[in-house]
Amino acid sequence: MAKTTTGSIPIGIRCNCEWMSDIGDLATFAKENGFECVDPGAWAPEQIKALSDAGVAIGSVDLPEPWSELAAADSARRIDAVDRCVDYVNSVYEYGARVFFVCPFGDDAAENRRAAMDHAIAGYGRLCEQIAGLPGGGAKIALEGWPGPAPNFPVLACTPEGCRTIIEGTGAANLGVNFDPSHLIRMGVDPVRFLEEFVSVSFHVHGKDTEILGENLYEYGTLQTAVEPPSISFGETYWRYTIPGHGGTRWGKLLGILADAGYGGRISIELEDMNFNGTEEGEKRGFIASRDFLANV
Repeated sequence: MAKTTTGSIPIGIRCNCEWMSDIGDLATFAKENGFECVDPGAWAPEQIKALSDAGVAIGSVDLPEPWSELAAADSARRIDAVDRCVDYVNSVYEYGARVFFVCPFGDDAAENRRAAMDHAIAGYGRLCEQIAGLPGGGAKIALEGWPGPAPNFPVLACTPEGCRTIIEGTGAANLGVNFDPSHLIRMGVDPVRFLEEFVSVSFHVHGKDTEILGENLYEYGTLQTAVEPPSISFGETYWRYTIPGHGGTRWGKLLGILADAGYGGRISIELEDMNFNGTEEGEKRGFIASRDFLANV
């Protein structure tokens, strides 16, 4: 199986391409190309079982949406959302799912952020408590650092402040982060410093990068909508997501931090790159190119 040179971290892939809906073809591609795991999204339990039965390890699994319900202002709605997530975790846990991925949206984009965070702390604290005692070490929640869509950017834990607040607020040992440097770079947050702070609660890692487009940064800045915006898939005026190695991430430094901390998880390639996405052939090339880069860092 493919692993990083630094830290020997197993390399997997995240499902976000149409051709990945065929479980047999997906399993064949993963195994033939040395990918140790697949992150299947919030698949039905029978689909996750089929993937596991095909000989592919399960990486992170998405919690069922809508994720914003976990931070609902109404406690009854929060409890219903927690119960729904707990039922789902229990339904796929036996197939090897241990890390559950979620973007911690606030329930109302216009809500005061402090109030929204308090509701999220209540919801995620309850969820983490109920899945911590499962046999085999319990399940973990990995908060994804995507800030969410403009103009409100409603995800509550994407910056160091947000992640620190919700993790410390719940006090849950099984609440941590899905470390993805691509989001941090586009927000102007140093991913090296972030990982140094949060490595002990990094439960999963995404292999994705971001390129800052210097000429566009000069032309458009970072705040306003452009009069005639450039056409950039998986990005905005001055930045774009890329495969690992095609952006500004210091992968050697990050993998060294993970290795020194004894990181025991995986790094799954999340393919969002306009130079590869759009065709099955291109997307497979993108996954393989990402694997080859990470395996040599």
